[in-house]
Amino acid sequence: MSNNKDTYENPLVSRNASPEMCRLFSPRHRILTWRRIWLTVAEAQAQLGLPVSRRQIAELRRTIENIDWDRAAEHEKKLRHDVMAHLYAWGDVAPKARGILHLGMTSMDVVDNADLLIMREAMVLIRDWLVNAIDALGTFARKWRSLPCLGFTHYQPAQLTTVGRRACLWAYDFVRDLEEMEDRLARLRFRGIRGATGTQASFLSLFDGNGARVARLEKIVTRKLGFKEVEPVTGQTYSRKIDAQVAATLAGIAASAHKFANDIRLLAGMKEVEEPFEKSQIGSSAMAYKRNPMRCERMTGLARYVISIMSSPFQTAAEQWFERTLDDSSNKRLTTPESFLAVDGILRLVTDVSRGMVVYPKVIGAHVRAELPFMATEEILMAATAGGRSAKGKQTRTGDRQALHELIRRHSQAAALEVKMHGRPNDLLQRLQNDQAFANVDFRKALDAKRFVGLASQQVDHFVRAVVGPIVRRHASARNKQVTLSV
Repeated sequence: MSNNKDTYENPLVSRNASPEMCRLFSPRHRILTWRRIWLTVAEAQAQLGLPVSRRQIAELRRTIENIDWDRAAEHEKKLRHDVMAHLYAWGDVAPKARGILHLGMTSMDVVDNADLLIMREAMVLIRDWLVNAIDALGTFARKWRSLPCLGFTHYQPAQLTTVGRRACLWAYDFVRDLEEMEDRLARLRFRGIRGATGTQASFLSLFDGNGARVARLEKIVTRKLGFKEVEPVTGQTYSRKIDAQVAATLAGIAASAHKFANDIRLLAGMKEVEEPFEKSQIGSSAMAYKRNPMRCERMTGLARYVISIMSSPFQTAAEQWFERTLDDSSNKRLTTPESFLAVDGILRLVTDVSRGMVVYPKVIGAHVRAELPFMATEEILMAATAGGRSAKGKQTRTGDRQALHELIRRHSQAAALEVKMHGRPNDLLQRLQNDQAFANVDFRKALDAKRFVGLASQQVDHFVRAVVGPIVRRHASARNKQVTLSV
């Protein structure tokens, strides 16, 4: 990282993304990938009989990491072409091989294929972080599988759920994202060695009109660079729809993280669940008591950024004229790296928060008890309607369902008024217990919170076993990635 504090510093690099992701989009990795492609093409051309000597190949291999950045900058200032500048700079340190570099190639044979290689590496990193986030949320869900809590629809108290089952909802969004990312990886193809407009005319000339050797060249290069498939047709570039589709996948991850972070922020405000808070961490410069959800707030901000820039790659894809225009280059140099850097930072935060979430069961229980009398009214109604046993063990008469319903409605409205208008505790339970019409109801049984969570616990068990488990086993080597937050 530069120590020059008079120059803008990208916070995605300094505060958010992992060193591994930052390295992938570094100038050095980019140029080394260019050189790797140049070398691979030269090796394939030599293999197919073009006048490329072993000595020239050896010189390229020996000097591949010898990048003279100052010399490349001098060339670019003169040539106004970054690919040619680095081609010249490599030729300066490998003069015997200068003449066979870039034979028949156009810049996009280098740049586009390098972008695909780098993007593939970045997608693997994102996939691995998704696995860690899903694993952490699965562990959290299993731990809190049975703890009843208020469910919310329209941000109003609804039927009860459990803390663990809510975590399954968060995890499943990331599972969908993982499936999408794995699909993108599986379908990512090599652009191919195609020349200026994708017709391979220059390579056909190199091989004296032998199309089979041109096809063989492309196949060798494709395999050596780790791809199984090549794009069936391209212009000068691969279709910019590929960048847009990857951006959409990254924005999908951002949306999942945004929802997760917002839920945690709301729960923190209710004092039910909090993100990790370190011993010396300061929540507010003014209010010393505060425990602001800093990680989730940062997650939300980064997610919003990723979602907002998703439209730019789609506009770029739409604006490409015929075989290619150059208005894509400056745009994708920003949108592709920054989307990956931001999502990398987001998923590190998701993993960190999920591994360290703090749950407060007593607060959760108090909130449940405050609302449960309202939610239990149907259970109480059914019990009162069915009748029961008197103190002498005799069956009491069945209650009038409509009359009992009206009594509950009146008591509920009166209790709600006490809560909303006077700030008093919910006394619906006491009102019903004091009403002789409900004398035979077992209120303790009717108000057992676990009676109101349905199959939540079993659903957690099934989700962790059937969904999370296979993912974790399939990607076992990616588990337990360490998270060190920069700030």
